[in-house]
Amino acid sequence: MTILFDGIAAGMLLFLISVGLSVTLGLMNFVNLAHGAFAMLGGYACVVLLNGYGVPFLATLPAAIIVPALAGIVLERTLYRRLYAASDLDQVLFSIGLVFMSVAAAHYFFGAQQQPLHLPEFLSGQIHLPGVDIGVYRLFLIIAGLAVAVLLQWSVIRTSFGARLRAAVDNQRVARGMGIDVNRVFSLTFALGSALAGLGGALGVEMLGLDPEFPVKYMVYFLIVVSVGGSGNILGSLYAAILLGVADVAGKYYVPQIGAFIIYAVMVATLIFRPHGLFGRPHK
Repeated sequence: MTILFDGIAAGMLLFLISVGLSVTLGLMNFVNLAHGAFAMLGGYACVVLLNGYGVPFLATLPAAIIVPALAGIVLERTLYRRLYAASDLDQVLFSIGLVFMSVAAAHYFFGAQQQPLHLPEFLSGQIHLPGVDIGVYRLFLIIAGLAVAVLLQWSVIRTSFGARLRAAVDNQRVARGMGIDVNRVFSLTFALGSALAGLGGALGVEMLGLDPEFPVKYMVYFLIVVSVGGSGNILGSLYAAILLGVADVAGKYYVPQIGAFIIYAVMVATLIFRPHGLFGRPHK
């Protein structure tokens, strides 16, 4: 039961970081491999405020959301917007270039060392129940992940902004003809994806660590979650992240010799039988 709980918590952390990529890749059809750079920016915003200025951990989270969101808006309007109609290869090469630039910038400003993060006392420790030891911070991650999933799914399906976004993605010309400001919708959507990455990056410092290589080390994990869940499907990414988190933790516990391989085996098996992901739709 403890392994299952830790696996679900690890999956929720994967979801929190990768769901922003599901937004930009699935809803905007942009292959943004620099997603991890925005997560790293949120992590550094949290750590600098926490360690440098003594800001409480929870109070740093708004900054970890706002700073990557603002960076996302600036980069979307100056760089990303020029490549919306470009090929997938052009988008991949561009975003990979941003990853290496972000790694170099993090090395320059923060050094190569891991950044320490000390959780507040009320988020530390464990709750001991019969048959299971529940880490308080891991429980916090599960609650935060579920809250983000519900709010994001509601905003995409039930709000007027979500309707405008889906219309802009399906047919930009028709959307513009209906009076929808497609550029503004895409800017806000990209900012949302960047903000979610920043939140996940800040929450993930305690479990994943934080150093300048963060965007490169975890890039594949973010892509696996989105591909297994189905591009553009919020709940699909949630289910996929939980599945992968449990498989990863259980694999590393029961078969440590090949534990890191398990998550890739789950991805391969899933995509063999469901090439568009568990909840993805075939492309027209």
